[in-house]
This record gives sequence, structure tokens and C-alpha cells, in this order.
Amino acid sequence: MKNITESSSNFTNLDKMSTLELLKGIHSEDKKVLPAVENVIPQIEKLVNEIAPRVKKGGRLFYIGAGTSGRLGILDASEIPPTYGVGYGLVIGLIAGGDQAIRKAVESAEDDEGLSWTILKEHNINKLDTVVGIAASGRTPYVIGAVKNARENGILTACITSNPETLLAQNVDIPVEAIVGPEFVTGSTRMKSGTAQKLILNMITTTLMIKLGRVKGNKMVNMQLTNKKLIERGTKMIMEELGYTETKSKRLLILHGSVQKVFEEFNSNNL
Repeated sequence: MKNITESSSNFTNLDKMSTLELLKGIHSEDKKVLPAVENVIPQIEKLVNEIAPRVKKGGRLFYIGAGTSGRLGILDASEIPPTYGVGYGLVIGLIAGGDQAIRKAVESAEDDEGLSWTILKEHNINKLDTVVGIAASGRTPYVIGAVKNARENGILTACITSNPETLLAQNVDIPVEAIVGPEFVTGSTRMKSGTAQKLILNMITTTLMIKLGRVKGNKMVNMQLTNKKLIERGTKMIMEELGYTETKSKRLLILHGSVQKVFEEFNSNNL
């Protein structure tokens, strides 16, 4: 295994750089993330095409990670219900150390290889589900234990990592290896590796939600109406699509609870 994520930074004497030099250096490294993600699109495509039919049959998507990787998985999972109007049990983010580790690191939690499978079993994981392990290094025991056990039990597994040929990748069905190179601050994988993870997670769930019919055209027609901004956005969608006045559009939106349901009602009345 090539441990690129721990390789020395391409920059030296960071503590002697000016603010501008630091910012330009960070930005120059960040530019390497997009090509790295582009290189793994075929693997992401394969993964989404495997997840979608499982979810349509009632399966769920689990993200599991430690530290930054775990937090990014939880972030992506938590944003899916309000954005696409699905239940909070469809995409589930798990982090080593539990919810308290979202804000504060839990010592040694990531070193327990067996704990992650115990937690997945508490969620009644089954063969319709998918487990995606997220670890920049590709060697986190907590994450490896999850995918290894899931795979042994016939569950679809994948990983997102920034090192090639890792133990994590060897224990999944679909490895996604976004090789972004050494970090600006040596070993600080919250930077380029974390950015790559965030982009890939966005790609997985956004594409999945579109394939599940949660988007019409290019609009989030199933978003939860949790604030004034989203009600205004939904009202505008109805006005543009159906030609109704703002007052009528807003009234129908509040009545039915989502843009999608307003469209469905309109279509059923005009068959």
C-alpha cells in the first residue's frame, strides 16, 4: 500500500509564509481534487447503479467512517430528507464513537474493528442495504470491520479513500480511490481528501435521488417546507410549471405539503 495521505507536503516552511502565500498554496493543492474525482466517475457510476435497485426494493444506504470522514458521511445523510422528502432512515451516517464524536473526537474509537458491525446489526442491516466505508487512509479498523463483515453477509459494499491498494479497498465490492496527493499540511486529510469525499458523497446521493424520482426537471419538488425561503421556492416552481398566480400556488403548496403532490393533483384532474 502506498500511504500517499501521510506523504510530506509539497510545500515547506509553512510557518514562515505570508497569509497570501498560504492561501495561494492551499488553493493550488485544492485544484488537484477535481481531476482526481473525475478519474473515479466510472466507479461511482457502478456504485449508484447497484444501490438504486436495492433502494427501490426497500434497501438503505449506510455511510460509516471515523473523524472527518465520519462527519462528512453524517452531513450528507442528514441533508437528504429535507432536500428530497425521504425518511431519515434511507441514508444513514455512522461515526466511530457515536453521535458525541460529531463535535468532539472520541479517543481510540476508530481502532475497534468489531464495534462497527455490532452497530450495523442494531440497525437490522440486510442484503438490500449498502455499506460505504469512508476513510482517507484506507486503513481505519472501525471502517474495515464494517465492510468486511457486511460483505461476508452478502451485503453490497464500497469505499471512498485517497490511497491506492488499501486494506479497505480489498474488502469491498466497489472501491472508489480518489488519489488527491499529499496534503498542504502533511497528513491533514480534512483538506483535499475531505473535499474529495464531500464531492463524491454529493454525487452518489444526488444521482440516487434523481433516479428514484425525487426531482422533476431540475427542481427539488419533494423538499420539506421547513422555512419561508423553501415555501417561496416551491411557490415559484408551481407558478412556472402550472401558470397559477402566486396566491393560488402558495395555497396549494401549503395544502398538499410538497410541489410534487401539487403536480400529481393537477395531472389527475387533467387526465
